[in-house]
Amino acid sequence: MPAANYWSLVLYDAATRCLLDNGHHLPTIASHQNLHLNADGSADLHIGPQPPATGTQNWIKTVPGRGWFAGLRLYGPTQAFFDRAWTPGDLTRSP
Repeated sequence: MPAANYWSLVLYDAATRCLLDNGHHLPTIASHQNLHLNADGSADLHIGPQPPATGTQNWIKTVPGRGWFAGLRLYGPTQAFFDRAWTPGDLTRSP
């Protein structure tokens, strides 16, 4: 991601517009955390009520029946962001 400092993905409650109260921990994941990275340096992030089979390292817990939306923050965005040479990928549903 085009962030010189770090990036974070944050989940918000659709009804309250506040951070999603998932009863677990903060509903966020960030590049300065100990993420599991793929061989190419990318990271698969998982969002859902249950952790993926790979563990909780790259997971944000949601609450069944609660709507949410995500916000991506880039701290120290690089030129690729401003040039629109980079865009985030779409969220995809896992089986």
